[in-house]
Amino acid sequence: MGTRTSPAGTLFARGRSVTRRVPWALVLALAVCAPLVHTQGLPGAAAISAPQPEAPKDLLGRSTPRGTVLAFIAAGRKGDNDLARRYLNTPLAGDAAEKQAHQLFVVLDARLPPRLTQVSDSPEGSRANPLAPDEEVVGTIPGASGPVEVVVERVKQPRGEPIWLFSKRTLDAMPAEFAEVSSRARPYLPRFLFEWSVGNVRLYEWLTVLIGLPIFFLITALVNRALRPIARFTLRRVFARTDPSFTHALPTPIRLLLLAIAIRWLIAAMPLSLLVRQSLSNLAVIVAIVGLAWLTIVANGQLERYFAGRIPRSSHAGAVSLLRVGRRLADILIVMVAILGVLRHYGVDPTPLLAGLGVGGIAIALAAQKTLENIIAGASLIFDEAVVIGDYLRVGTIEGTVENIGLRSTRIRTLDRSLVTVPNSQIANLSLETLSARDKFWFHPILGLRYETTAEQMQSVLDGTRKLLARHAMIEAASVRVRFKNMGAYSLDVDVFAYVLARDWGHYLEIQEELLMAIRSSSWISR
Repeated sequence: MGTRTSPAGTLFARGRSVTRRVPWALVLALAVCAPLVHTQGLPGAAAISAPQPEAPKDLLGRSTPRGTVLAFIAAGRKGDNDLARRYLNTPLAGDAAEKQAHQLFVVLDARLPPRLTQVSDSPEGSRANPLAPDEEVVGTIPGASGPVEVVVERVKQPRGEPIWLFSKRTLDAMPAEFAEVSSRARPYLPRFLFEWSVGNVRLYEWLTVLIGLPIFFLITALVNRALRPIARFTLRRVFARTDPSFTHALPTPIRLLLLAIAIRWLIAAMPLSLLVRQSLSNLAVIVAIVGLAWLTIVANGQLERYFAGRIPRSSHAGAVSLLRVGRRLADILIVMVAILGVLRHYGVDPTPLLAGLGVGGIAIALAAQKTLENIIAGASLIFDEAVVIGDYLRVGTIEGTVENIGLRSTRIRTLDRSLVTVPNSQIANLSLETLSARDKFWFHPILGLRYETTAEQMQSVLDGTRKLLARHAMIEAASVRVRFKNMGAYSLDVDVFAYVLARDWGHYLEIQEELLMAIRSSSWISR
């Protein structure tokens, strides 16, 4: 009788067989996904995983102090007082609010300092005053009863992010300031120059910028040409040699600085609109930065020529190359500082740029490690004057005369007239023997006498050689030493020691030849 299997047993048996065939990776995947499925089934799961909705952005650009000021001035310049009143924190509405916006624009357009690029562009403001973190001072204008601060304040809204609006105390001070600005007399010019405008800029402002400033710069050029002979005569009396390019009474960088000063005076003296004053202020800053950078670069070049003229001829080429590299690096640094100054004026944070330049500089230094090593070694050779052009030296196995010292390498002319280029780092690391730098030369021959030489003859050779050397004008008498040194395998060796006071290596060879011939032909040797 066959054994029957119950349905439960059948399912259990099938389950075991299926379990054997299921990959363990699938089991692990289900184990990982099970908590996620369980979480989705919880009542609060959707609320946890759903992203939080962002607060809607302000469409009028009132999210930052600078955005509020610029947008308000743009609306006021277009005459859109209905839009301009939306930038005021005022309880008024309708025509009263539009009138208040118009008065604020007229006062700001006439008297607000042109420093809009310095107004904070952060949603939280600059927080310059910890006691009033939600207030930002845009500028201070001269008022009838004293200075008046133009303030924007951060206002919270029932819905959306906070916005920046012109404060109530600023608006309260505007009627008196508007009356004073309106009563101010205009310069004596035709009326149509104030009434006609091109691109929201009055005609007389266009004429002031496009004609007045070029004429002023042309006048400075004419003054420079008139005073050039006086400047040239004065420089020639003070300095023996002058650079022809530096004989201007008013060089171009100085004329640019004078132009920047004239622009500043124009902003303060003329009744210009805020748009023109801000543009002229930016122009004055850029012209001043360019003028200062240019003047510094010119002065840097003059310093290079000054020091190059006082370098000894022996190391002139290498020192001039080093000065040129130093000048170029200084010029690059000056240009970078000028660029950072312009960026800072426009409110751009130069920190990322500096960080990028630092990382780039490290990468370049690592890539050019050998080149920088040679340049630094060349600079040390030039400043220490360890090697001078014309020196006869021995570096390792290389022996010859130095012909050129550069920033990267030194060229040596060997005795077989070949030209060897040695990296400066090797010269700095190897032992360097400068043969031509000797103050005196060592005369050190060995006289080999026959074994048949008697004691009397040996003593005669010693005494005669000493007297010969001591009487010579180019021999240092105190250094003379002649001794019977050694009994060699084939001769009796006499050691001759003396210092020759020669000018150079060639002169020493002449004296050495003369002494050897005198010793060879002497009577005590001939016997």
